[in-house]
Amino acid sequence: MTEYVSGRHFLQTPGPTNIPERVLRAMDRNAINHRGPEFGALGLEIIGKLRQVFQTSGIVGMFPSSGTGAWESALVNTLSPGDRVLIGRTGQFAHLWEQMAKKMGMDVVALDTDWRRGSDPAAIGAVLKDDREHRIKAVCVVHSETSTSCMTDVAAVRAAIDAAGHPALLMVDAISSLACADYKHDAWGVDVTIAGSQKGLMVPPGLSFVAISDKALAASEASKSQRSYWDWAPLVASNKTGFFPYTPAVNLLFALREALNMLLEEGLSNVYARHERYAEATRRTVRAWGLELQCEDPSAYNPGVTAIRVPDGHNADNLRNIILAKFNMALGNGLGPIEGKVFRIGHMGDLSPLQLTGTLTGVEMGLRIAGIPHKSGGVQAAIEYLSGNA
Repeated sequence: MTEYVSGRHFLQTPGPTNIPERVLRAMDRNAINHRGPEFGALGLEIIGKLRQVFQTSGIVGMFPSSGTGAWESALVNTLSPGDRVLIGRTGQFAHLWEQMAKKMGMDVVALDTDWRRGSDPAAIGAVLKDDREHRIKAVCVVHSETSTSCMTDVAAVRAAIDAAGHPALLMVDAISSLACADYKHDAWGVDVTIAGSQKGLMVPPGLSFVAISDKALAASEASKSQRSYWDWAPLVASNKTGFFPYTPAVNLLFALREALNMLLEEGLSNVYARHERYAEATRRTVRAWGLELQCEDPSAYNPGVTAIRVPDGHNADNLRNIILAKFNMALGNGLGPIEGKVFRIGHMGDLSPLQLTGTLTGVEMGLRIAGIPHKSGGVQAAIEYLSGNA
């Protein structure tokens, strides 16, 4: 018999994230006619607000899908089978995007890392300089590698591409960074930005987004990849009318509008500062415990998620299972080569200082029960930091 645990469930995975009450209430209503004028106005309002979050004046398309669908749309609209793609393999999600490109017949060149830092702009630039025939058609990087909690400096990657004088498209997975960290699609010269609804945007899973540059739109006209559902052409029309070429996820769009309202009411710069504050509080706690961060590069620290290594001889999944059973709190697991070696604390989306310190307290109690060597009182480091930086 499963032990009953009182109190609310703590969902502290790095997506799906906690859904604010305002967002839950916004989608708790009947659907509307997705061909009627009310829906068209809803679509246009959402696109306008998404542009503010992406920091773009261009096309922002929406699909009823997970972020994986937006990955596929980026590849099949801009590239053709046989095209060469350069991908920074910084973690499990970069690896999965790489595998998808291979399945679509693309020639993938992967720049590997030890999964403890972001993509190396200098290494990307060096590969592009050697590509004198410009066979590489796109550079793909993950801005926030959710599996490792390491960030990639997208602006530096764009600078490396430009310094190499290379025409490759720059495509960025911002699924777990959008609305958690400052992101500048236009200013950073990104051609395709991919995002999803279930992380910093505080909406249930089921919506994905693509911000598209004029250069990427032009590439889509020359692409020879087969596509139908993922075709970008209808998105251009949708940005003018607010309507979809298929039945949209109407109630998720009600939720998204409310979530965007919340972000803009708080102010995006305040949202980013709040995420940075919570991330720093979490890292201070981890150091006070005497545990090791998965991300070794301080310049690549992630504002939305922190991955923590357990000492050799201990299993992170056992720790997670104990915390779930005893305290009704879900944490992120390690993926791929770091499965069982790390656990991940999500601190993105709708989160208060009390929720964060409660989360860290649950982890500290779990460490004690699991018999994982650590120093006690780590949560106090977060309390001291947050009380002085509220």
